[in-house]
Amino acid sequence: MRQKHPIPPHLAMWDVISECDIIGSSDSSIRDVKANDISVILDNARIRRIIVNGKTAGKMYDRYLFPKTSIRACLLPSTSPANTTWTIDRLIDAWKEGLEG
Repeated sequence: MRQKHPIPPHLAMWDVISECDIIGSSDSSIRDVKANDISVILDNARIRRIIVNGKTAGKMYDRYLFPKTSIRACLLPSTSPANTTWTIDRLIDAWKEGLEG
């Protein structure tokens, strides 16, 4: 059994998209995106790294938020159950490494 790891201190979680049109949970159907304004976090905290959860979040971040933040995001594998190419153990290892930097 894997050992549980505490969430690192000073971790903020924020969705890239605040609103969109989507059919079911299909990322490929995402249309009419309204990105979240993450300036409230960036203006009030010392952000060292931005991590995105999967390729779609990475594409959306690069398209809508990177032009405003100029901070490159670290792409980690999606934790969605639809991501069947990654086992839970591999996901835990990848995310642990990504969070630890």
